[in-house]
Amino acid sequence: MNQRELFYKHLAQTSPEPLAIEIERAEGVYLYDTSGKSYMDLISGISVSNLGHSHSQIVQAVQEQAAKYMHTNVYGEYVLSPQVQLANKLVSVLPSNLQSVYFVNSGAEATEGAIKLAKRFTGRSELISCENAYHGCTNGALSLMGNADFTKAFRPLLPDTRKIRFGNTEDLNTITSKTAAVFIEPVQGEAGIRYANNAYWQALRLKCDETGALLVFDEIQSGFARTGTLFAFEQLEITPDILLLAKGLGGGMPLGAFISSHEIMHSLTYQPALGHITTFGGHPVCCAAALASLQLIIEEKLYQAIPEKSALFEGYLSHLKPVKAIRRKGLMIAIEFEDIDFNFKCIRKCIEKGVIVDWFLFCDTAMRIAPPLIITEREIEKACEIIATSIQENE
Repeated sequence: MNQRELFYKHLAQTSPEPLAIEIERAEGVYLYDTSGKSYMDLISGISVSNLGHSHSQIVQAVQEQAAKYMHTNVYGEYVLSPQVQLANKLVSVLPSNLQSVYFVNSGAEATEGAIKLAKRFTGRSELISCENAYHGCTNGALSLMGNADFTKAFRPLLPDTRKIRFGNTEDLNTITSKTAAVFIEPVQGEAGIRYANNAYWQALRLKCDETGALLVFDEIQSGFARTGTLFAFEQLEITPDILLLAKGLGGGMPLGAFISSHEIMHSLTYQPALGHITTFGGHPVCCAAALASLQLIIEEKLYQAIPEKSALFEGYLSHLKPVKAIRRKGLMIAIEFEDIDFNFKCIRKCIEKGVIVDWFLFCDTAMRIAPPLIITEREIEKACEIIATSIQENE
């Protein structure tokens, strides 16, 4: 059997129609299949490869750490330099109330850890999230998902969860003294790049302060310069009580984190001790890759060029007749069309022509664009030419 046949035979499938492109190597903003065909990666593995693929300094960090040691013990037992250095670098660029880092394996586990932390610290059980929210697919994270089509097959989920409308100030009255935490994305990703004005965020922060509910920001997709600042919440003039990170955090390696104050995080250490446990969370090789990635983003100030690059996409594509709207926060971009079928035809045509784009779980009429942050103006122009041609061929 060839690799494609074995892929279908032995790997669990996540959808009826996977792309099934056999990747041989990747470099910069390009993926290459076994025939040598190149694909410009405009989704970055869903906002993961912020510095592109096979960045030499990240590869070097991985190789050097792997040669020293890999797994040594369950998370938190030994003093491991890659974890310590990465945590120190993260808190150096975060507000003073976000100074205690718990490293995990993924965004979903970051959500799960934050759920437990909020319940443990507040002594409350109610969790509030938004309609069309996405916080991961494990059982607890799925309970916060704001789309019934994706949750109804797995019920019953966690009790005491409630949904509010994103950006709707009136719905903030749902938050009460019974609420342990409000989980929210500063930029809703799977909803098709939705955002709210700063008045909403001010009102949300005030309501959480008044009721004692913890405010949890999910920056799993929006973090690490993708929106034009290192973290999207920097643009909102408020600070969360708990911050969730993953995807772009690891520089291409699997890594997540939930971050809070020392006071809040300390509640996981007693009654019971080991309130959250992970074997591979904060894996030394992953932390080494993450540190190299974060240092590069900061040293090269990649976030400064993001607004201009984002505007180029809109400038090249907004005039096309089938495009109904473009929503963007930095290099999180949604190209909205009239219907689902047209969107999927355009996506397939783009991939055929060597540009990988995608759709959104809760907004399947929109095309997802989230390229590596290192994409050049010329590469943006080239990608948009192919996207425009694909759209026009489907009119």
